[in-house]
Amino acid sequence: MPRFLHLADVHLGFDKYDSKERTKDFFLAFEDALQKYAIEAKVDFVVIAGDLFEHRIIQPNILNQAKLCLQLLKTAQIPVIAIEGNHDNRPYGIATNWLKYLADDGLVMLLEPDRAEEGGVMFEMWDGEAGGYIDLDCGVRVVGSRWYGASAPKAIERLAEAIQQLPPSPGQTVMLFHQGLEGQIARYQGAMRYTDLLPLKEAGVDYLALGHIHKSYIEQGWIFNPGSTEANSVEEANYDRGVFLVELSDRGIDAQLKQDYYQRPWVRLKLKARGQESTEDIEQSAIALVQTAIQSGELNPEIQPMVELRIEGQVGFDRLELDTRKLQQQLQQLSQALVFLLKYEADSVEFASPLAEDASRAQIEQEVFTDLLTAHNHYKNRASELAKGLIGLKEMQLESRSENELYQFVEELLESA
Repeated sequence: MPRFLHLADVHLGFDKYDSKERTKDFFLAFEDALQKYAIEAKVDFVVIAGDLFEHRIIQPNILNQAKLCLQLLKTAQIPVIAIEGNHDNRPYGIATNWLKYLADDGLVMLLEPDRAEEGGVMFEMWDGEAGGYIDLDCGVRVVGSRWYGASAPKAIERLAEAIQQLPPSPGQTVMLFHQGLEGQIARYQGAMRYTDLLPLKEAGVDYLALGHIHKSYIEQGWIFNPGSTEANSVEEANYDRGVFLVELSDRGIDAQLKQDYYQRPWVRLKLKARGQESTEDIEQSAIALVQTAIQSGELNPEIQPMVELRIEGQVGFDRLELDTRKLQQQLQQLSQALVFLLKYEADSVEFASPLAEDASRAQIEQEVFTDLLTAHNHYKNRASELAKGLIGLKEMQLESRSENELYQFVEELLESA
């Protein structure tokens, strides 16, 4: 029974957080997943359904990471079959890229269909240098594709027609396709509908190996997406994702999601501000929250996790009064996080007293100043008296009183209030 490993969205060279260690995490995840679920599992082949790299232009060390991992598979005599994704594809008119380089070096088979003369699509058998499909010794046919973006639905019709023109498959057919399926994650534009993919099933595809969306899912027993090998963002930290270890048999497809390989842990914390706290209270609450997470074992400083603290709710002071940079540095040191993300999303408390339709200018000014002061944690208990003082200060300014007089008036106002 043929067995293979399905990976997608490896994103070697990931550099979102400007951390060399975080970039290295993506290499370590890829290497460990291959070691455990390809080499030790003794699979017949490995497929990479797009986005091996984060960028089209890569640094030499990132290329070396890819070559090191792929050489492990070559030494173990496990063929690797890949397609381009949107991150590592060749722009139109460009003849080569780093995936093509790896194919020329004998480390991967880069499958991609050719364009037929009449404008359609055709598949040529892999000849050692190029091709759109390959029949493996284990009795499985693997078919490749390109990155089609928004034109994918139309491309599927041509791909399905081309697959039907191929000689009979020696067994089950696996197709690699870097595209997302509608309904899997929120706020994702451009995903394909299930009905868009059905022509491929009708053309004989038994296992559609997807990539692009970084969340694992299985649809109708023939569409499979393992998700990314590592979390590319804090939102993805809660996704099920990993690699699929797949066994094909007469009974059908057994795809097991494997996640027990090197991945840096994420810890997500949340602090709810209620509008009564001072800046010092917020800072101490944040520190206490991180300390509690450490004591409970949720956060282990020894392994330098990725940490996010989200401050939500309302604060009774101007938002800018909280020194978030200083607080972030304190929490980073306390948690020993590789990257500490402080998301300060609290709003200042707002008040709006009802005003009569015939309210005078003086009444409106009084209420506006009172509302502004009431929203501030330090001044809310003296809001009415201070509001009158601010109106007096305004009148003095209109009278062009000196700066010293204005300053003295403010001092006396604060002392008496």
